Amino acid sequence: MSDLSAIVKAYDIRGVVGEQLNAGLVRDFGAAFALLVKPESPAVVIGHDMRESSPELARAFADGVTSQGLDVVSIGLASTDQLYFASGSLNLAGAMFTASHNPARYNGIKMCRPGAAPVGQDSGLAEIRDTVDEGVPAFDGQPGSITERDVLADYAAYLRGLVDLLGSRPLKIVVDAGNGMGGHTVPTVFEGLPIDIVPMYFELDGSFPNHEANPLDPKNLVDLQAKVREAGADAGLAFDGDADRCFVVDERGEPVSPSAITALVAVRELAKEPGATIIHNLITSHAVPEIVTEHGGKPVRTRVGHSFIKQEMARTGAIFGGEHSAHYYFRDFWRADTGMLAALHVLAALGEQDGPLSELTREYQRYAASGEVNSTVDDQVARQLAVKDAFSGRPGVTIDELDGLTVQLGDGAWFNLRPSNTEPLLRLNVEAPNQDAVRALTDEVLAIVRG
Repeated sequence: MSDLSAIVKAYDIRGVVGEQLNAGLVRDFGAAFALLVKPESPAVVIGHDMRESSPELARAFADGVTSQGLDVVSIGLASTDQLYFASGSLNLAGAMFTASHNPARYNGIKMCRPGAAPVGQDSGLAEIRDTVDEGVPAFDGQPGSITERDVLADYAAYLRGLVDLLGSRPLKIVVDAGNGMGGHTVPTVFEGLPIDIVPMYFELDGSFPNHEANPLDPKNLVDLQAKVREAGADAGLAFDGDADRCFVVDERGEPVSPSAITALVAVRELAKEPGATIIHNLITSHAVPEIVTEHGGKPVRTRVGHSFIKQEMARTGAIFGGEHSAHYYFRDFWRADTGMLAALHVLAALGEQDGPLSELTREYQRYAASGEVNSTVDDQVARQLAVKDAFSGRPGVTIDELDGLTVQLGDGAWFNLRPSNTEPLLRLNVEAPNQDAVRALTDEVLAIVRG
């Protein structure tokens, strides 16, 4: 038996195939998941990405589900947000086989309840882990059946129904799918729209032969940036491996901060529903709550992580939520995250006016930022406490510990230092009025963190 605590993460199950994950264990996870959702879902919808191991693991999970008397609806190749669409539109529990941007030897399972409601440590994952640890009880009734269903066209039509792009001026957009599931979904979603797609790495290949499918790492944007400039494109889009995250570059090939995208989409959603609530996590730019407030919305700050965002969206009735990791959540998409819908909003905003994307997004980018800086440490708690001690008591400084340590310096500068859930890392994000101030504050904090 694998060490389940090593692979059952905060929001999903993830591990190295053949070492930590195999078909037998995944079958047990499927059976345990069926037991969890049986009272609320007569079937489980299952999708998988393009990794070599994904079809076999998805079949094993389906066997586990049907062994407990529930039916399975298999949607085959899918992006993660396509699986959420299926879960939401069919009102069924769901499971997606993907390890997102992790290397090819990894795979994993993202699970949700009917209506794409999240399953995390506190909402089912711990229970699933315990059931597998203790041994899944046998079911003596009739096993469930497996049917296949293609939802790609319905998913694309649903997204196009939420954002009107038919009236847009013609746009040329470079899309880097990173050999991930964006190569599967983008052609169908953009079919018939006044958008000329210049495709990059659309071939589905779970070995990621061109670059890692993680657009938050700057080195993975280099090809896209060059292609946007070469093609004279209006913008570029980069998707991660399971295509639930989308990163944007402007016509110059310059990255657009996910915080700026959050603010842009928030303004568009507030135009539809004035006074609505917008969720943002605590490492998004302070420009986000400022802009939301200026447009009559109510900003609500949350911890980092999709389960917290979705919980707050449900509690507050928020229309939209954004994270600095380029996850974007929509009430009209069952409060689930979909980078594709965020991308459609950006392109619609661009197509509704004549200026370039850099000009459009300039008003949403008010501050300089460090990006996420990771430090390997022996004792996360001790290092955080050392930073807290160093800044406590300074004039104008306020500190909160909603998620790690957030320090506001009173001059427009702030930072958040929080531990990784899965690695011996501390993650630092710094924002300030200018880049010199960002560098100075980053160096000061890192000197304490790294001793």
